[in-house]
Amino acid sequence: MKGGVSWNSEIDSLMFSVEEHAALCAVHRRAFRTLLGAEPMPADCLAYFARHEPAFRAAAGVKIAQKSLPTGRNFHLTSRDVARTLLELEQNKENDHGTY
Repeated sequence: MKGGVSWNSEIDSLMFSVEEHAALCAVHRRAFRTLLGAEPMPADCLAYFARHEPAFRAAAGVKIAQKSLPTGRNFHLTSRDVARTLLELEQNKENDHGTY
């Protein structure tokens, strides 16, 4: 898995490693379709992940905590998981910069 991120065509999902949890996280192409507002190709999904990697990783951490997932258990993120975290990060960024 190059850089901890790859496309798994068997399950039509982007996979990334969550090393501190010793597991893999999957994000299905349908989630990216919702996030991008169009039918994405695997390369589109990988590019979107690269642009927003901190949000995906933060969403993974939230999901692990909320679901009390045991170490080593693989899991998936939904478009809602990612969108919620993107919104929170954007709001925090605006607050940090004093945007009114």
